[in-house]
Amino acid sequence: MDDLTFDCVGARAEPYAAFPTLVFRVRVTHPSPAGVHAIALRCQIRVEPHLRRYDAAEAEMLGDLFGDPARWGDTLKPLQFANVSVMVPAFTGTTEIDVPVPCGYDLEVAAGKYFAALDDGEIPMILLFGGTVFARTPGSTGSTGSSGGTGGFSVGQVPWHCEARHRLPVAVWRELMDRYFPDSGWLRLRRDTLRDLTRFKSDHALATWDETMHLLLRETRG
Repeated sequence: MDDLTFDCVGARAEPYAAFPTLVFRVRVTHPSPAGVHAIALRCQIRVEPHLRRYDAAEAEMLGDLFGDPARWGDTLKPLQFANVSVMVPAFTGTTEIDVPVPCGYDLEVAAGKYFAALDDGEIPMILLFGGTVFARTPGSTGSTGSSGGTGGFSVGQVPWHCEARHRLPVAVWRELMDRYFPDSGWLRLRRDTLRDLTRFKSDHALATWDETMHLLLRETRG
């Protein structure tokens, strides 16, 4: 299976999913004229933050993840984004498949913090592939070989070195988040912290949580 190759040719925000979903378009190529019966494909996706530049505002927002920019030579390490599985149907030569990736907007997850800190540009990603390949061998009929062929099916593993890189536009990520969380984000708080915030909101007769947080920030800065 050493001739199996993968390329990521694009990504889009899925407009009709029940949950925020990015869809990566992946081209799979195998040169055998006998074709591939199926691939049980695994895909691990990582962010490679060291492969782009950051302006001053982005660097400030990324301090919680990577520390002071002076240390980024040591701290700017890959971030785990997703692990997904998908079936690749039968093909000969080349095919393209959708790899859907469910996404969240949890700012306590490293990848979520990273995405939220970016204003523009692209997000460098690497897709690492694994899984099982069910391939036809020459002379196979696709089943039992009853038409006289001497071939059949072989089973092998997706080579460990199979990978593809993609630079996801930040605009695509923002489009996805805006579909499900328009102009908003999420923070997880301890129950006792939330109760204290509720009392503060009630004591000051504030109508929304945004007003509550803005008042707290003004008091802190004052």
